[in-house]
Amino acid sequence: MTFLPKNLRDHLPWLQSTTVQRASAQRRLDTPPSPASGGVTAYLRTEAAGDLVTAGMSPRRRRLGAADIVDPIPLASQPHEITDAADIRAALQNLYDRGEPVTIYANGAGTPILARIDAIDATDPVITLRLSDGVVLPEGPCTFVSRLDSARFQFDLTAEWMPVPGTASLVPIPFPELCLVLNRRAAKRLETPVVGNYTASFVMFGTPYEMQLYDVAAGGIGMRCAPRDAPGLHIGRKLQRVRLELGDAVVICDLEVRLSRRFRSFLLGEQVQIGCRFVNLSPQMQATVSQAIDKMAVGRR
Repeated sequence: MTFLPKNLRDHLPWLQSTTVQRASAQRRLDTPPSPASGGVTAYLRTEAAGDLVTAGMSPRRRRLGAADIVDPIPLASQPHEITDAADIRAALQNLYDRGEPVTIYANGAGTPILARIDAIDATDPVITLRLSDGVVLPEGPCTFVSRLDSARFQFDLTAEWMPVPGTASLVPIPFPELCLVLNRRAAKRLETPVVGNYTASFVMFGTPYEMQLYDVAAGGIGMRCAPRDAPGLHIGRKLQRVRLELGDAVVICDLEVRLSRRFRSFLLGEQVQIGCRFVNLSPQMQATVSQAIDKMAVGRR
């Protein structure tokens, strides 16, 4: 099919005629939708940041790497449990929408395997994982770990995993009956005050950026920006020589992106929150960050 730009359509008015429009509409109705790959006949797909969603096709996702590996929840921690089927479906849909990597540990340990949720059945409690080419999901018990907003999301399943016929990289698995959620923030975060200068300035690919800080903690910061400024700020990205202005204090540090999510602001419209952790922060700079946080806390009293 050949698509004509709008200015050419203006010179071909017959394309806008009632007869042509009616025929085009009827053709769309008569054309059956393409079946989903692997025999999954009904599943939900919604648009995620940076993804191209096409009926019957998987969104384009960036290649998975070592930075996407998530450690299992420690045994000594105290996560809370999710057992409600609707809440579990909502959490899995959230992971799919945002393209979050899923780390799989066979027998709860060993070499981690990375995957993504490729499909969610709209009626049955089944999701389909997409593994990297050549990777096989070992039989037996497996632990599945991912990131859910600011927490770790984990569940255990055991089975003789059977890939979709003809597509070894697609593996259907059932919904878990129980999931664990553990807040992964090691330190309390404080939202930046409305009054004052709280920004992060850095250079990426030769382009200077200046973003407003969303929150600050002893272990890292959160930035916000418009979606057009977010490409390249994916999980695992290292930012060097970042200048943080924390009110009256200035900190020069390296950051690693650990969270990226979209949200809608009443005043600013659609925004992207970028969560970063400090990398090799010097004791002097750590003290400066702590003093800035203390000052922010006092200002809230």
